Amino acid sequence: MKKTSVIQSNGLINNILLWGSAYIAAQIFADIGSLKIIYLFGFSMDAGTLVYPITFTLRDIVHKLIGAKKTRLLILSAAVINVFMAGFFWLVGVLKADPTVIQGDFAAVLSPVWRIVIASIVAEVIAELLDTEAYIWWTKITPKYQWARVLISNAVSVPIDSLAFCWLAFGGVLPSNVVWSIFFANVIVKMIVTVVSVPGVYLVKEHDPEIKS
Repeated sequence: MKKTSVIQSNGLINNILLWGSAYIAAQIFADIGSLKIIYLFGFSMDAGTLVYPITFTLRDIVHKLIGAKKTRLLILSAAVINVFMAGFFWLVGVLKADPTVIQGDFAAVLSPVWRIVIASIVAEVIAELLDTEAYIWWTKITPKYQWARVLISNAVSVPIDSLAFCWLAFGGVLPSNVVWSIFFANVIVKMIVTVVSVPGVYLVKEHDPEIKS
């Protein structure tokens, strides 16, 4: 019995490390991608939108493993890591390059546009925390229908995330029609990814009995 308990505990730790790391990595990829505005399917949008939506499902998976309180801590930790990432890219960008080595202009590619970085992080924190609360609200109604947890929580967080990011990052800089184009593209892509990623929430078993905490 004790051996089985240890194996289960190790499996839980492995799952937490795996999905928690995936969540933070996806946040980082999304923030880096957000530095470029792409044109796709007739819409302008930040490239981070191609990755960022998966973070909501990853957040739901982590929530199942560690509960709401620790998930909130993970969200805030990811935000702090992204701030340090942007600061590191800025520092590397301003440092003088070795003239004897052929290399591209790092600063022109990865040196952060601070307004975009701040907008991205603020939107992420607000949306992910709201996603957590919506997730908890649904579990209070019924512990069943895990797929509905993902859809309901994302239906709340995705539009708010997109609205906050688009106007904080580009409002007053880009024409309003372009900002709205980015917003609608964000919402559409994120909701499509949400629907596709719904089965992912079944990859782990419910662990934390205090999931409503």
